[in-house]
Amino acid sequence: MQNDIEKVLFSVSDLEKRIAELGEVITKDYEGKELIVVGILKGSNIFTSDLVRKINLPLKIDFMVVSSYGNTTESTGVVRILKDLENSVENKHLLIVEDIVDSGLTLKYLKEMLLTRNPAGIKLCTLLDKPARRKEVVHIDYLGFEVPDEFIVGYGIDYAEMYRNLPYVGVLKREVYSK
Repeated sequence: MQNDIEKVLFSVSDLEKRIAELGEVITKDYEGKELIVVGILKGSNIFTSDLVRKINLPLKIDFMVVSSYGNTTESTGVVRILKDLENSVENKHLLIVEDIVDSGLTLKYLKEMLLTRNPAGIKLCTLLDKPARRKEVVHIDYLGFEVPDEFIVGYGIDYAEMYRNLPYVGVLKREVYSK
């Protein structure tokens, strides 16, 4: 697996430091509010787990499984909800946690759909943002890192369901996904 990585963008210590900073800001912003952290699976599972441990507030955690990629490197543009939230979000503050914002299609769709359920508010948190690929305008409230227009894997982010278990974020060699 390591041989498939062109370069490491963010090390374990880079990730730990930035996630602690995000947790601190989120803690201040949501003090006294009823917060539900919504992790978008599968990619955000590791980030969500580490992030909620840095938020020093009572909160609930839920997950959604959405797909717009399948086993390709490009979004299909069609967002499918494979697992929805388990509880009502009415009058609750939602923090949607995503691994990477690429085209923006998934988060735009999710935010619009969840707004119809009358939450008290929705904010977006992503570990990585790739603005060069944006097709939809999406406001990110909490951002870990901006990344270049390269194929990113590791720390929950996959290519064809592989590389999620890398403890860092790296760039996948082109020959791996061009086969």
